Amino acid sequence: MTLRSLKQIIPALETSDGAGVRIKRSIGQQPSVRLDPFLMLDEFGSADAADYIAGFPSHPHRGFETVTYMIEGHMLHEDHLGNRGNLRNGGVQWMTAGRGIIHSEMPQQEEGVMRGFQLWLNLPAADKMTKAGYQDFQPEQIPEIGFEGGTLKLIAGLVVVVDGKPHQGAVSERSTRPLYADIHLDAGGQLSLPVPAGHNGMLYLYEGGASLGDVALKKSAANILGDGDSITITAGSSGARILLIAGKPIGEPVVQYGPFVMNTKEEIEQTLRDYRDGRLTA
Repeated sequence: MTLRSLKQIIPALETSDGAGVRIKRSIGQQPSVRLDPFLMLDEFGSADAADYIAGFPSHPHRGFETVTYMIEGHMLHEDHLGNRGNLRNGGVQWMTAGRGIIHSEMPQQEEGVMRGFQLWLNLPAADKMTKAGYQDFQPEQIPEIGFEGGTLKLIAGLVVVVDGKPHQGAVSERSTRPLYADIHLDAGGQLSLPVPAGHNGMLYLYEGGASLGDVALKKSAANILGDGDSITITAGSSGARILLIAGKPIGEPVVQYGPFVMNTKEEIEQTLRDYRDGRLTA
């Protein structure tokens, strides 16, 4: 086992998206700030309804997947296919935009905390024009693995925790073999995990304090992992909550125009024509 070290830190920048929702964006804050196969990672969280109430009205996507993880709050997803998905505390929606989808993400609360993450996961060229679809996962459908010093919620991928047994997440069989886990560590808790060699990966500390080996993780930042095949994380005196996100690189050109992600400029131009002419979702 070769331990991964901290390679780079990409602090999240405060910005807004949708109809004015306040977010923190690390991966994807600029076209050059990506981590193949991941295009974007947004953190949202506020107790002030003015920061989220306008939501994300109807908008299009093509060529990638979105993963919304709701920690606190209530958000309704609706799309042009007639699908409706209610995301509540601990729920996940995994949406494949494929050849085209038009959807909205609107808060279903007028007060209280709304908190969570949205990840954009690229699709290889062979999958970009697949049929659109999505899966909703309620909290009880997401495996939660306990260990001495904490717990791990496994949204996607396969991991071997301290019990030596393999655990499969709610999502599997994706070409990029994503690993997505929410790790909760008690004060002083420690966890060692394998992370597949060759996967690009990051840790996102969103509560408390923790270190990777002997190097402190930066809070609200994409802490990019170096080469290796395992990690060891240790929480500080207040415990920690950390996202572990990793995936197999695609290694293809990325051309993005807002909500459209393809491989060439010509494909983006075709996508814009399709959207203009009502063929995006045909």
